[in-house]
Amino acid sequence: MNTFTTKSWEENVVSGGKDDPVEPRYAHAHAVMTYSGLIEGESSCDYLLYYTGPGYDGAGHRAPGFERIEGAVDGRKGSFVLRHEVGFDSNGINGTFTVVDGSGTGELTGLRGTGTIAGETGQPAMRYTFEYSL
Repeated sequence: MNTFTTKSWEENVVSGGKDDPVEPRYAHAHAVMTYSGLIEGESSCDYLLYYTGPGYDGAGHRAPGFERIEGAVDGRKGSFVLRHEVGFDSNGINGTFTVVDGSGTGELTGLRGTGTIAGETGQPAMRYTFEYSL
């Protein structure tokens, strides 16, 4: 099974409701993830988060971001960058990602691909799919 685990998550509110979620909130998050399965390695990820109000438990929350993974894909070592489009609510997290053209290094030079992520809100481990070519 292909999974990644959140090792750390630091979120800072930029604007909007900080303590009383009555208005939309905009935030920046920096995360460190550990991948296992087809992708093996560790990443550094930055998201821009938009929470709709009130209560932040409705649909429409968005989190575009970029993630740099260092490790291996199917045993080939190097690094690459993903561009994320993620949606989340109180029921879960779902998103897609694309390898940024030209971001592959080492044995991953020329890597192209797309994938999905899915999981439960608040759980550190998520599932992913990844289809790629070199």
